[in-house]
Amino acid sequence: MADVWDCYHWDLAAVEDQILSNIGSDVPLVREIATFVLQGEGKRVRPLLLLLSARLCGCQGHEMHALASFVEYIHTATLLHDDVVDDAGFRRGKEAAHRLWGNQSSILVGDYLYTKAVRSIVDFRIHELNSVIAESVQRMTEGEIMQISLNCHKSVLSQTEYIQMVERKTGALIAAACQMGAILADADASDQEALFQFGLLLGTAYQIVDDMLDYVGQGDRLGKTLGNDIRQGKITLPLLHLLHHVDEIRRGDVQAVLEQSHVDHGDIERIVALMNEYGSVQYSMTIAREYVDKAKSALVGFGESTAKQALYIAANYMTTRDH
Repeated sequence: MADVWDCYHWDLAAVEDQILSNIGSDVPLVREIATFVLQGEGKRVRPLLLLLSARLCGCQGHEMHALASFVEYIHTATLLHDDVVDDAGFRRGKEAAHRLWGNQSSILVGDYLYTKAVRSIVDFRIHELNSVIAESVQRMTEGEIMQISLNCHKSVLSQTEYIQMVERKTGALIAAACQMGAILADADASDQEALFQFGLLLGTAYQIVDDMLDYVGQGDRLGKTLGNDIRQGKITLPLLHLLHHVDEIRRGDVQAVLEQSHVDHGDIERIVALMNEYGSVQYSMTIAREYVDKAKSALVGFGESTAKQALYIAANYMTTRDH
């Protein structure tokens, strides 16, 4: 993956410049919080995929850099909102914005980044871009609401419901980023759809791995505290697999932890040990790899190019990353 970052260093540097220069508000607090969160150690996965999709379809202009920056605004807005909802302590290795400026300011700056992105995308005067981004924001919101709703009824959560939720909350924006790159390149409908499917499948794999890393990743690399999902009572694929395969007594023990108001490190360690015993982590990785393989298959209609190879490498990175 380092080779991809190096190969597209100029494009990504141009996106970084756009990210900071496009904030645009003359309200000091907006600029302060937005700059703080946007200068975090983010991976810029969505901007990179937009750039690669645009290059794959022959785009040579500079508009892609601005467009990629606006997609990152939308992603960052969701992080600001999520951290308030989850009462997260850290984000990207730094104290979460709501801990420094309060919930109200964090939510409102998230709203600002959403609206700034949507308004700026409208200025491209390409109707298809407006439709794609509006649809993705709607589906992301539905995914977050699904998560809240499903976690209130943990005993009936199925893997199908989990995947539907993940496709919305994470897959939707990554799919939109890939499709928007194709739209900007004036690609035909079939190529746009292929890149949309690539992004949707890849985004699903990305979130599955993210959920797995919450149990077995390295906290200092992830930039957040491990075990946050279970502390918040979230049922993700590793835990879902465990609950469906563990014996009745142990299932009761795990569910009791989920219902506790305080989950300590020992509780997390015991659940991770059970996941390893029942193969829950390995199962989650297997499912993620299946989605990555399907994503790469969506690109078979494109000719060989540096951008296509970079997309394949980026796809493989989703299941090999440690943060």
